Amino acid sequence: MRVLLVGAGGVGSAAAGIAARRDFHEVFVVADHDLARAQAAVAGREGFVAARVDASSADAVAALCREHAITHVLNAVDPRFVMPIFDGARRAGAHYIDMAMSLSHPHPDEPFSRTGVKLGDEQFAAADDWRDAGLLALVGMGVEPGLSDVFARYAADHLFSRIDEIGIRDGGNLVVAGYDFAPSFSVWTTIEECLNPPVIWEAGRGWFTTEPLSEPEVFDFPGGIGEVECVHVEHEEVLLIPRWVDARRVTFKYGLGKEFIDVLKTLHKLGLDRTAPVRVGGVEVSPRDVVAACLPDPAGLGDRMTGSTCAGTLVSGTGRDGEPREVYLYHVVDNEWSMREYGSQAVVWQTAVNPIVALELLATGVWQGAGVLGPEAFDAVPFLDLLTAYGSPWQMREQ
Repeated sequence: MRVLLVGAGGVGSAAAGIAARRDFHEVFVVADHDLARAQAAVAGREGFVAARVDASSADAVAALCREHAITHVLNAVDPRFVMPIFDGARRAGAHYIDMAMSLSHPHPDEPFSRTGVKLGDEQFAAADDWRDAGLLALVGMGVEPGLSDVFARYAADHLFSRIDEIGIRDGGNLVVAGYDFAPSFSVWTTIEECLNPPVIWEAGRGWFTTEPLSEPEVFDFPGGIGEVECVHVEHEEVLLIPRWVDARRVTFKYGLGKEFIDVLKTLHKLGLDRTAPVRVGGVEVSPRDVVAACLPDPAGLGDRMTGSTCAGTLVSGTGRDGEPREVYLYHVVDNEWSMREYGSQAVVWQTAVNPIVALELLATGVWQGAGVLGPEAFDAVPFLDLLTAYGSPWQMREQ
């Protein structure tokens, strides 16, 4: 396997560090618009190569793939660049993996009840082309989406005879010393998923939307995290899980906490969540880019961070024994552990480990497929076993 990793930010650098401990790849190219950042991600790692790439250009991605005879492209940049990287991999005849899907566009007239362009629609529109070419585009293979979707498939195959609801619940108790407000993940992506109309799936109704940050609930997270307020946000699992898993309802709620929710509402009220440029003096700038530039880089916060992050899937329905059942399948990463073992903060490490596990399953032939597929399209057990072998086991709690 010859891998091209596009993006040497927090998640990309963490992914390179995880992959460096495995031997399933022959060549591992790390590319970024900032060559120095890519060079830092590969420093001292045998078989790793740094390169510069313009992730907004499908031609540039394809050319880099051809230069290094790449077989698999791993996209580790924010969702704005999904389509050029996706298209570039296809043009070069390479398989593709990402951790977030192509962007959505709200319904122009009824954004809080009807879907417009949904997450991943642009990619799924190309599914026949990928399948006909014998190529796999594995989309949404991070932690959420990604591991959460694997949990849904595992529950359907091994724990339930009927599933009433699958609800992704994500939360943590991470604290960053020295900052009043410091998101642990890309604020550009966080704003995108939290302030877009959230999507819900219901059998017989299909996909529909609701108000952002709606229906708050307090969820008790394991791993010493405790109770966190969770709200509806837009997320890929709701667009992926119903394609392969039979469930009557699918939702996603993010454990943001009241303070974070209030900040997001304020940004939206002031128009600072917008991506369209505005003129300031003699230049045009995107308000959201300004917000991101004013906040610290999440990749550099690990040594100031304490606490844990939890990603999980809450499933309710009828168990294999015919009795009512509700379980929470989850994965906790402690920041002290991830910093000590890998030098990466917990959120980016938890995101990065899952596509590397998936790449290894593809390299060994355990996972195989063609077309545009989500994690639910594959057997969950080999993935969960290999994740545990990586030293980061998953767990399950009966509710």
